[in-house]
Amino acid sequence: MAEPASGASFLTDHLLFWVVTYVLALTAWACIGRFAMQAFITADSRNYIWRGFRLLTDWAVWMARRAIPSFVGETWLPLVAALWLFGLRLVFGIMMLSAGLAPRISPPPG
Repeated sequence: MAEPASGASFLTDHLLFWVVTYVLALTAWACIGRFAMQAFITADSRNYIWRGFRLLTDWAVWMARRAIPSFVGETWLPLVAALWLFGLRLVFGIMMLSAGLAPRISPPPG
């Protein structure tokens, strides 16, 4: 029976997987926060939390604006961007898992 991997190798052996999924999740959840917060704050607000959401999500909202039809309003773009990011994270995770580059809970068969 194989010995379990140490905690350090669990992180370092799959660093690309962890970094990409973390960045996609962080940005997607920030898009949801931006969508919720825009009901209370104007777009040009100097609030530091709002500026943080904008800093993290402007690139994703910009890409969503170009990827969807123009009849979708500006209000909904952060939510659409979050959906695209969660989908991209899922596809990336499946691709990494099928390539054997993602961590596994149990040892691989064989």
